[in-house]
Formats: sequence, structure tokens, C-alpha cells
Amino acid sequence: MPTPPLIFVLNGPNLNLLGSREPEIYGSDTLDDIAGRLNEQAEGLGVRLDIRQSNHEGHLIDWLHEAQAEGAKAVILNPGGYSHTSVALHDAVKAIATPVIEVHLSDPEARESFRHVDLVALAATQLIKGEGARGYSLALDAAARL
Repeated sequence: MPTPPLIFVLNGPNLNLLGSREPEIYGSDTLDDIAGRLNEQAEGLGVRLDIRQSNHEGHLIDWLHEAQAEGAKAVILNPGGYSHTSVALHDAVKAIATPVIEVHLSDPEARESFRHVDLVALAATQLIKGEGARGYSLALDAAARL
């Protein structure tokens, strides 16, 4: 039996605080809650996940490179605040052939003006925003269809 396709799910800064950080914006689900649902969904889709979180930009860049080296089918990336500031993360997404689906729990364009520019989205294959935790599920469906 062949190994199921691999999808990386990478989470950026402050997402380790989900569930307690500004629940009126980000919801009450923890990152573990989201990961648990994604793993169940992945099983039904016939894919396997590698779910990670880091508050460090370089880790996210290294993991994007690793996703390509490991032959991942896709990457689901929530870059958090780095989406608005990181040319390096934009360049890393652009540098790999692996499709990257960017996901945001909130809709950055409906928030402070400094969040309206999304550098990562300029390089990503697709952007899902403003769907809360459900956005991860939508991203996983999209990634599995690639």
C-alpha cells in the first residue's frame, strides 16, 4: 500500500496562544483542538499531516524548504503577523514548487490598516481568511484536491 500524500500545516507567531488570546477575534479553539479535527479530516481524505507551530520566522522558512524536500503535496500556512511584514517568508513561499495555501482565522482586511497588506498572499497559491477555525478545514480540503 502506498504512503498517503503528506501535507504540512505550519502555524506562525502567537498561534500557540489560541483559545486564550483575544477569543473575540480568534475564537475559543486551541491549536490542539484545530489539529485534532484536522487529523480526523485528513484520515477521511487519505492524506497525512505534519502540524507545527513556531514563533520564529526562520523555523517557518526552514519548514517550507523541508516540505518541498520531503515531497509534500501542499503546505497550509498561517503566518500570523508575519504575513504583513516578512519579505523573507514571501520569498520562501515563492521559492518552493510546493503549493502553499495561506489561512487566517480573522479577515485582516477588516482589521487595522497595517494588516491590509499581505506579503505572503502575493506568493501563495490560495488565501482563505475570515472563516475562523473552519478556514483550516477548507484549506485541507483544497490541499487534498491539488
